[in-house]
Amino acid sequence: MFEHATCTDFCYIEEINGATRDYCDETNTQYPCNPDKGYYGRGPIQLSWNFNYGPAGESIGFDGLNSPETVATDPVISFKTALWYWVNFVQPVISQGFGATIRAINGAIECDGGNQAAVQARINYYTEYCSRFGVDPGPNLSC
Repeated sequence: MFEHATCTDFCYIEEINGATRDYCDETNTQYPCNPDKGYYGRGPIQLSWNFNYGPAGESIGFDGLNSPETVATDPVISFKTALWYWVNFVQPVISQGFGATIRAINGAIECDGGNQAAVQARINYYTEYCSRFGVDPGPNLSC
């Protein structure tokens, strides 16, 4: 999936205006937020939320809860988090179509009426890339 928040060519390391957003799920006690840190989108797939930074850090070997900025400052960690997220959340739904990958990455933020314009922009980017590569985009393009 091409994360259009990264402008399809990975030109943004951090989510635009991400530091102004609160991506702390305080009900998640397994991966509690550090009040001095922000868990906004960073990296090629824009890892966000404490409940993603915590387990990604455990799996990859960095302190995701106390040092989430590592995803933006260390290119190896950055791409490892993207691969971690892809393998755990996106790859399992690829067979369900492009729309399922949108849901896996952005869920209710975009799907189910969350932001139809963003969903359509993703579909447009995806179908354009499919056209450039001469491949069929397949069914189920929307989430």
